[in-house]
Amino acid sequence: MRASDVIADGVRGVEAAEVPGRLCAVAVKLLPVMGASVSLRSNGMPVQLSASSDRAAHLSEIQATLGDGPCVYAAAIGAPVLADDLMNGRDARRWPVFAQQATAAGVRAVYSIPLGNDAVCVGTLDLYRDTPGPLDAGELRTAQLVAGVMTVALMALPGQEENGPEGDQPWLSGLATDFDEVYQAVGMIMVQLGVGSDEALARLRAHAFAHNLTALEVARDVVSHRKRFERD
Repeated sequence: MRASDVIADGVRGVEAAEVPGRLCAVAVKLLPVMGASVSLRSNGMPVQLSASSDRAAHLSEIQATLGDGPCVYAAAIGAPVLADDLMNGRDARRWPVFAQQATAAGVRAVYSIPLGNDAVCVGTLDLYRDTPGPLDAGELRTAQLVAGVMTVALMALPGQEENGPEGDQPWLSGLATDFDEVYQAVGMIMVQLGVGSDEALARLRAHAFAHNLTALEVARDVVSHRKRFERD
């Protein structure tokens, strides 16, 4: 079957909110990768919307926690970032902490494809591979085709603009409700420490890294009052 036919079959008859997850599964079916995730670009940190597996979700959360990695860089430059080998060479040096954590999780290559158009990047489709190596030209075209369909699907989802100030990227159909906790926690840390949002997010990330946790795990501890940040 052609890639377009596989994509069409993968999303036929599903609810709009299920489409990102189905497209992650389609990407794994079409490409030589073991996992896929999709993240929305947002102020402060990427917001994971869906993933094909728990391992893919974990890799996405690592990048969000660190604020670094192929996903973050692809969203910033609005172009594909193809990290062919996270254990050796340039890619291992570009993101040394992410590379160490990714390889510890059994991932050797990450391919991040931006979602959006030439003017605006709204997020990334991130593909994870357990062996090193590049995507060939045909595989890259297929990845970009899936990313294009993902972009259309995300833009078709109804926004919930009451969850953010006008002009911010809206939360999409409740898909990102887990990360509402991160932003709630950032607000609580701002009050606890008397700092701005950037500093509060940096402190949350630093605590997560120091304790081998994800930002989402620390946020849940803050929101549930199991963790309180104290002024130095």
